[in-house]
Amino acid sequence: MPTEPDYVADAVAFGVDEIMIERLVRHFYAEVRLDPALGPIFAARVSAWEPHLQHMCAFWSSVMLRTGRYHGQPMPMHVRLPVDASHFDRWLELFEASARKTCGKAASLFVERARRIAQSLELGVAGARGLTLPIGERLPPVSGEVVGGVPYD
Repeated sequence: MPTEPDYVADAVAFGVDEIMIERLVRHFYAEVRLDPALGPIFAARVSAWEPHLQHMCAFWSSVMLRTGRYHGQPMPMHVRLPVDASHFDRWLELFEASARKTCGKAASLFVERARRIAQSLELGVAGARGLTLPIGERLPPVSGEVVGGVPYD
């Protein structure tokens, strides 16, 4: 018996399909690339944007529709990033705005999944840094350190 409602059935009922997912991913990453906090982090790591966007479309297709298109491990890529709680908050802010703009009634489903993903990634980043975040605590700023071989300012 499932422990939560079948969000995939809700997603399909709200019109989530590969076209919507691609529209969301492209809009979101266009905003990320322009963002003063997130843009430089991505610019330092993503040189070929089209393959990255296709990878993210596969990821969100797997998340929202359980298509199984994504074959990757997001945690190892994220634990090396020079990020803190403010970066996760900004990521969620941009994602939510993009979802609201591109996904209509389905926006709340995308946002709920994105919040869970961000929380998991933030905990994973903390763990990789040797931190245990008690309930309600967030990833502290990392200043002047090298994270994954990349200086963090």
